Amino acid sequence: MAFLIGAVLALSVGLSATFFGLDRDRAFYPTVMIVIASYYALFAVMGGSVHVLMVESIVVVVFFGASIAGFKTSLWLVVVALAAHGLFDFIHSQLIVNPGVPAWWPQFCLSYDVVAAAYLAWLLIRSKVSAGAT
Repeated sequence: MAFLIGAVLALSVGLSATFFGLDRDRAFYPTVMIVIASYYALFAVMGGSVHVLMVESIVVVVFFGASIAGFKTSLWLVVVALAAHGLFDFIHSQLIVNPGVPAWWPQFCLSYDVVAAAYLAWLLIRSKVSAGAT
C-alpha cells in the first residue's frame, strides 16, 4: 500500500504543480528534492540518535548539493538525484540503522521519488520545463 500511496501522491503533486504553474519556476523540483532528502534527518531526531543524525546529515548534504547543482546547471541532475534517492530508500536500512524511520517509509519514499523523477523527466522531454539555467 505504501508503494501505491507514494506513487499516487507524487503524480498528484506533479500534476497539480503543472496545472497551477508552480513548476514553471526551475526551483520547484530542486526544492522538492531538498525536502525529500531532509526527512531521514528528521527521523534521526525523532529516534533520538545524535550519531545517526550526523550520518544522515552527510547524506542530506550530498542530495542538497545535487539539487543546487541541478538548479544551477541542468534539471536532469535533479531527475538523477530523485531516482538515486529512490535507490537510497531501497538500501537505506542496510546502510544506516535509523530508529525513527517508520516501517512503511522506505517503500513510500522510493515510489514517490521514482515517480517524481519520471514526471520531471517527462516534463523536460516535452520541454514543459527548461532543463538548463537561463
